[in-house]
Amino acid sequence: MSAGDHVIGQQSTYGGTASVLLNLLPRLGITTTQVDQTEPGAFERAVTPRTRLILLESPSNPLLQITDLRSIAAMARTRGVLTLADNTFATPLNQRPIDLGIDLVWHSATKYLNGHSDVSAGVLAGPAEILNQIWDVAVLTGAVLGPFDAWLLLRGIRTLSMRMPRHDSNGQALAEALSEHPAVSRVHYPGLPSHPQHALAASQMRGFGGVLAVELAGGYEAADAFIGRLAHFHRSASLGGVESLAVHPAAMWRGMLSEQDIAASGVPLNLVRLAAGTEDTEDLVTDVLAAADAVAAATGSD
Repeated sequence: MSAGDHVIGQQSTYGGTASVLLNLLPRLGITTTQVDQTEPGAFERAVTPRTRLILLESPSNPLLQITDLRSIAAMARTRGVLTLADNTFATPLNQRPIDLGIDLVWHSATKYLNGHSDVSAGVLAGPAEILNQIWDVAVLTGAVLGPFDAWLLLRGIRTLSMRMPRHDSNGQALAEALSEHPAVSRVHYPGLPSHPQHALAASQMRGFGGVLAVELAGGYEAADAFIGRLAHFHRSASLGGVESLAVHPAAMWRGMLSEQDIAASGVPLNLVRLAAGTEDTEDLVTDVLAAADAVAAATGSD
């Protein structure tokens, strides 16, 4: 990207990515547009003669919205625009964006690829001719992974195929259990038939992952109380490790985005994001239902 170029991103995306789009790129003379990724035509309408990149994320963080990767990749290719997809939530086991036509794929390797919550790393994959250009910039800016961190990441990747099925099954079990609870007004998980994009998710994913988001009927305070009642979930902002984690996005993102930007992202104040680890499924389900029961009793929503 250079000054004068244009980037298209999603309205529902990781808070750090949104901050890059809203706060960093404009300082470098790069204009940005965020669109509703649930409407594929929105991307094409946002393309300008200066558009160089379309930045995608599916499933999105934290609303678990699905982006039609095939459709957008095909459109972008006809317009000569590069596409880059954040595949962190899905992992290469559950989704292969390059097979769907996407040019570049990135992962927060801190998450599932590492799997043990003991390294911070990123991975970018794609054609060698593009990666060589990116590598030259990475060397200049110093974004190079240390040898020991690289070893930790390699260790995690070796067990990814064994860990992901448990993450998938735990995520599905938690979503199904919470979707029936009166203290929960909505569950966001693409593996549920009730998800508005379930069919699309099933068409481009092999599994639905271990991350889900739930909206508590009692609002912001109920969301915070729900996390406080959990016994097997640590309150932490990460995901993808063997341990289960819970976070309140509206509270966490206040350090990265303004209240207006959070509202524009569509993230409800009562939303809790759960990242299912690899623990016993029954233990996790029992834990979230007990926490929901306590919130229901306190708010009268039972």
